[in-house]
Amino acid sequence: MLISVFYILIFPGIIFLSTYGLVVEFIDRKLYARFQNRIGPPWFQPLADFIKLIGKEAIVPSKADRGMFTILPAFAIASVSTAIMYIPLWNINSIYPFKTDIVVVLYLLTIPTITFFIAGWVSSSLYATLGSVRVITQLFAYEVPLFMALLGPALLAGSWSISGITSFYHSHPLLTLFNIPGFIVALIAMQGKLERVPFDIPEAETEIVAGSFTEYSGRFLALFRMAIDIEMVVLASLCAAIYFPFYYPSNLFLGIIVYIVKTLIVVFILSLIRSLMARLRIEQMVNFCWKFLAPAAILQILIDLLVKGVI
Repeated sequence: MLISVFYILIFPGIIFLSTYGLVVEFIDRKLYARFQNRIGPPWFQPLADFIKLIGKEAIVPSKADRGMFTILPAFAIASVSTAIMYIPLWNINSIYPFKTDIVVVLYLLTIPTITFFIAGWVSSSLYATLGSVRVITQLFAYEVPLFMALLGPALLAGSWSISGITSFYHSHPLLTLFNIPGFIVALIAMQGKLERVPFDIPEAETEIVAGSFTEYSGRFLALFRMAIDIEMVVLASLCAAIYFPFYYPSNLFLGIIVYIVKTLIVVFILSLIRSLMARLRIEQMVNFCWKFLAPAAILQILIDLLVKGVI
């Protein structure tokens, strides 16, 4: 019982995820600034922003659904924090692996997006409602390519468990080369899932203020921002477990260092994409996902099926 509480609350639970999420946010903002020849924020800026928001008054609009408005941030954090329990971090096996855990992880990672949609919808604000519509529209665009990009390696590995997939590619490292198309698709789809440039359409400040979060303030906004930071950590961890299943040392401390390096590589690539692109329109995003990402993800699945038939 004590070990389970440690996993849930401390490592790799909510305390670790919150701390590492703030670190990843700082690294992402710093890289983004350096790519644009700017200095960027100091190391404590994400934490300072979080503390500032926690200390501010949380205002609930008079026409909003108060119950849903206040509980949604907790749902977002709970879902992404639960997902990390089924992803291998410092070891080949996750903390609580089971045969079809990749399906559960993908389901849990969909919940935050749904909460963003509902949050904007129940806010009873024009900007928030428009932002929520964009959130759900993007969901239907990137979700299928992202799922196929992650399920392709599972077909080749013959396992629906993330731990089983990691173990397979750890034993057959050369086979990971066949998953490069899926890795590229996953990175691009992750940008959409995290609502980052060029897919920051639901939170386009120059168009709809802050999108779904326009009416959010204080601790509620702080929790939503924390959920997004944690979601980036979880997605980077999932990407590292499936596409970088190399070198899992027996030493726990060294294993955690290797895990951090892998996830920061993913964050670096995401920051690079963010700095190179301009925002797309919503119909451009949908067309891009269905015309290019989805066929590329299907190609990944076909490659994995062919390789599986050969071996």
